[in-house]
Amino acid sequence: MGFIRCWACPRLKTMAVLVRGTSNCFKLITATLYVSLLAVTVAVMSVDLGSEWMKMAIVKPGVPMEIVLNKESRRKTPAIVCLKENERLFGDSALGVIIVKNSVKNPKTVYRHLQILLGKKHDNLQVALYQKRFLEHQLQKDPMRGTVYFKNSEEMQYTPEELLGMVLNYSRGLAQDFAEQPIKDAVITVPAFFNQAERRAVLQAAQMAGLKVLQLINDNTAVALNYGVFRRKDIDNTAKNVMFYDMGSGSTTATIVTYQTVKTKESGTQPQLQIRGVGFDRGLGGFEMDLRLRDHLAKLFNEQKKSKKDVRENHRAMAKLLKEAQRLKTVLSANVDFMAQVEGLMDDIDFKAKVTRAEFEKLCADLFERVPGPVQDALTAAEMKLDEIEQVILVGGSTRVPKVQEVLLKAVRKEELGKNINADEAAAMGAVYQAAALSKAFKVKPFLVRDATVFPIQVEFTRETEEDGIKTLKQNKRVLFQRMAPYPQRKVITFNRYNDDFAFDINYGDLSFLSQEDISVFGSLNLTTVKLSGVGSSFQKHADAESKGIKAHFNMDESGLLLLDRVKLGNTISTLFGGGSSEPAPNVTEPIQVTAGHIAIFSKTAFAKHLQLTNEAKYIPTSKKLESPDLILKVTISLLLKEEKDGEKSENIEPEKDAEKKVKPQKKSKISEDITVELVIRDILDPTSDEITSSKKKLQDLTDRDLAKHEREKTLNSLEAFIFETQDKLYQEDYQLVVSEEEKEQISAKLSEASEWMDEDGYTATTKQLKEKLSQLKSLCKDVFFRVEERRKWPDRLAALDSMLNTSSFFLKSAKLIPEDDQIFTEVELNMLEKVINETTTWKNETVSEQEKRTPKERPVLLSKDIESKLALLDREVNYLLNKAKFAKPKAKAKAKNSTSSDKSSKANNTAEEKVVSPTEESTVVVPPTEESTGTESGRSNTLAVRYLV
Repeated sequence: MGFIRCWACPRLKTMAVLVRGTSNCFKLITATLYVSLLAVTVAVMSVDLGSEWMKMAIVKPGVPMEIVLNKESRRKTPAIVCLKENERLFGDSALGVIIVKNSVKNPKTVYRHLQILLGKKHDNLQVALYQKRFLEHQLQKDPMRGTVYFKNSEEMQYTPEELLGMVLNYSRGLAQDFAEQPIKDAVITVPAFFNQAERRAVLQAAQMAGLKVLQLINDNTAVALNYGVFRRKDIDNTAKNVMFYDMGSGSTTATIVTYQTVKTKESGTQPQLQIRGVGFDRGLGGFEMDLRLRDHLAKLFNEQKKSKKDVRENHRAMAKLLKEAQRLKTVLSANVDFMAQVEGLMDDIDFKAKVTRAEFEKLCADLFERVPGPVQDALTAAEMKLDEIEQVILVGGSTRVPKVQEVLLKAVRKEELGKNINADEAAAMGAVYQAAALSKAFKVKPFLVRDATVFPIQVEFTRETEEDGIKTLKQNKRVLFQRMAPYPQRKVITFNRYNDDFAFDINYGDLSFLSQEDISVFGSLNLTTVKLSGVGSSFQKHADAESKGIKAHFNMDESGLLLLDRVKLGNTISTLFGGGSSEPAPNVTEPIQVTAGHIAIFSKTAFAKHLQLTNEAKYIPTSKKLESPDLILKVTISLLLKEEKDGEKSENIEPEKDAEKKVKPQKKSKISEDITVELVIRDILDPTSDEITSSKKKLQDLTDRDLAKHEREKTLNSLEAFIFETQDKLYQEDYQLVVSEEEKEQISAKLSEASEWMDEDGYTATTKQLKEKLSQLKSLCKDVFFRVEERRKWPDRLAALDSMLNTSSFFLKSAKLIPEDDQIFTEVELNMLEKVINETTTWKNETVSEQEKRTPKERPVLLSKDIESKLALLDREVNYLLNKAKFAKPKAKAKAKNSTSSDKSSKANNTAEEKVVSPTEESTVVVPPTEESTGTESGRSNTLAVRYLV
C-alpha cells in the first residue's frame, strides 16, 4: 500500500535540552516538534452505499487503505435504521428488532432499502414496488415536492433523505471510531444509472448528516479504479478492455472499461480508465431472489397447516422467513439441498422444511433469463463486440449464485469468469483511493478516471422563422452530452439569433435504449425550463451595440451533476439544478459582474445556499415576486458598443480627404444591462434552505438524544460495577489488611443502601443523579483504596530506588577518580550529585523506618509519588553529567618534543589509569581508539574520560 503517503503529518521529532537552573538543580525540558492536527481533519473515508449493505473504508496517516470494522467487527453493515420512541438503532441491532418476540409492530419502525425511494415521486412504479415489498410501511405524498415520506405518527415523520442521512452519519461514526480521529470528507458511491434527481437526493442526505462530499462516484467506476490501481504495472499504451459484471442486492450493472496509459501535461504518462459502455437492470438482484424464497417458505408453512392463520399476514413472521431465506440462498450456493428452520415462527410454532437448489432455480428462472441483458446493453453502448473484451470479472455478492455464473459464462462465451477481485469490497476501496486523491492531506500516484454519461442531456428551444412571408415556430434541439460522453466535461451553447425575451428547456435526450418499464421508473424526462426576460429592452436601449450572443456555459462535474458554470465567486461554482458540494460557500456581499454576453443561472437552493445579497447587487427578491418555488433573479448581459474617439468627430473634414485617410480602429466599451432569469424545475424540487436546516436540526436532536442515552447507560453500568466490585473487595486479603472494622461496616452499609436504591429508583434516575451517587461511594472508599494501592506499589518502587542509588554512587566514585588534568566535571557538580545521593538515602531510611512503626490501617507516610520524585531527581542529575561528558571538548595540551617517548608514556599512563579505575574486572570496559584519537593527546583524554564514566 505504499502508493499513499501523508504529507500533512510528518514524522514526529523530539529534542531534549538540559538547562541549568539558578537553584543549582537541573531541569529536563522536552520540546516536541509536530504538525497540529486538532484543527485539520486528515483522515478521509468512502461509503459504498448499496441498497441493503454499506461498506466503509478509510485512509489516514499510517493506514493507506483499510475497510472499517463495525461494532460487531464485521466488514459490512446493513444500511438500515430503527426509530423507536426513545431509541435509535442501526445495522445489525436494527435488523434484530424486526424479529424480536412479541413485537409484532416492530417492523414498522425499521427502515431499509431506502435507495429505491430517492428522487422518486409518489406515483413512481418504484414506490409502488417498495410498498408491495414492505407492507408494514405506509408512504405518504409530500404536497410540495410530490415525493414520499414515512409517517408513523404526527411526531415521527421522515423523508427518505433524512433516513439516509442518519445512516450516513452512523457510517461516519463507525469510521471515526476506527480511525480514532474526526472525519468529515467522504466519497460516496451511487449506482451508475442514477439520474440527476437521485444524485441530488444523495447529496442532500449527506448534507443533513454533516458530511462534506468530495465526489459522488459511480460504483462501477470505483470497482474499475480499484482493479486498475493494483495492476498499474500491467497497463501500457495498448488499450485493454475489461467487463465488470456487478450483481448486488437490488440491481445489476455491466460495465466495459478501457485501460491504457496516456500523456498529460501535468504529470506525464499516467494510466487511465475510461468507461466505454454501461448496461443495467434496476430490478435484477439478490434481494428479489430472497423475496421469492421467502414467499416459497411461507407457502410451505401454510401447507403444513400447523396454524389456522396465514403467515403472510404476520409482518414479524415474514421478516423471520426473509432472514432464513437469505441464509438459505447462501447455503444453496454450495449445497444441492438444505433444511430451512425457524424456531417459533408464529404462535410458538416451529417451522422446518427441505429446499433444494433445483427448486430455488425454478423459482427464479425468469430472473436468470435476464442475466445476459446488461451485457448486451453495455456492448451496444460501447459499440463493441464480445471478441474485443479480454476478461469478464465478477463483482457483487449475488454473482456467487451458481446459476448466475452458469448463464453469464454462456452469454459472454469465455473459458472462465474472472474472480480476482474482492466482490464485496472493491467499490469501497476504489472510492477511498479517489478520496485520498481528492484530499489535500495525501499524495497518491495519479490514475486518470474518465466516467461516462449514461443518459444523454440536451437543450431544446423554439425560434421564429419566416418562409415566403409565413412565420412559423421551429423546434430546435442541441445535444449537450450524448450517451456515453466522457465527463467531467464542459460545453457552451450560444444563443445569437435572439433579440427579444425567450426560453429554453434542459431535458434528457434520446432514451430509446431504455425499455418502457425503465422509462416509467425513470421519472420526469424534463429537467428545467430557463426563461429570460428583459433581453428585448436591453437591445432596444442600445440599438447601435454589437451583440456577441447569449452564452450558457454547462459543466458535467465529477459527480455526474449538470452545472451552469458561468459566474465564479472565488472558488464557488453555482449549480443549475441544486447539486454540487454539500458545504455552503462563504457569504458574498459584492455585486456579481458577468462578462461579455454570458448569463449566470442559479437554482433556488444554490441561490439561498451560496449568496447573501445586498441592494448593490440589484436582485429581485424571490419572496416578493413568486409564491411558487420558481426562481427569479437579475443577471447582467453585456453588449459591445462602438464609440468614436473625440478626435475623429469634425464637421470641417471633407469627405474626399477623409476617404484617403486610414480608418482608425474604433474603441469598444462594454455596456451592462440587467435581465431577469426564471428557473422552473421540472423533475424533483430540491428542499428549501429552511427545510434543509430543519432536517439537520431534527437529525442533530436525535444524535444528541442518543449520546445522552449512551452516557446514562455508561454511568449506570459504572455504578453497578462499582457496587458489586467493592462489596467483593472488602473480603479480599489485601483489603482486609488495611480496612478497620468500623470502616468496613460503614462502607458495607452505604453499598447496600446504594444497591437497594438502584433496584427501586436507579433505573429511572437521571444521569446527574447516577453520577452523584457514584461520586459519593468513591469518596467514601477513597482512603481504603489508596492504602491498598500504595502497599502494592512499594516493592517495585523501592527496588528501583535502591538500584538508582547504587548506580549513582558508583558513577560518583568513578567520576572522582578521573585525573585532574582530564576532569570534565566541576567540584560543584560532583558535590551536588553527592548531596542528592546522601539526602535520598537518608530520606529513604527514615521514611521506611517510620512506616514500619505504623499499622496497615493508618495512612502511610511512605508514598509512591515521593519515591518517584526522588528517582526523577537522581536520574536528572546523573543524565546531566553523562550528557556533559558525551559532548565535552577535550582540553588542549602542548605536544611533547619527543613524540615517540610521549606516545609510550601515554600508553603506559593509560594502562595504569585503567587499572586504578576498575574496581573489578567485570566493570572494565575497553573503548577502542578512533582514527581521530589515535596518536594524539586530545584523543587520549577524551577516550579516558569515557572509560572512567563507563
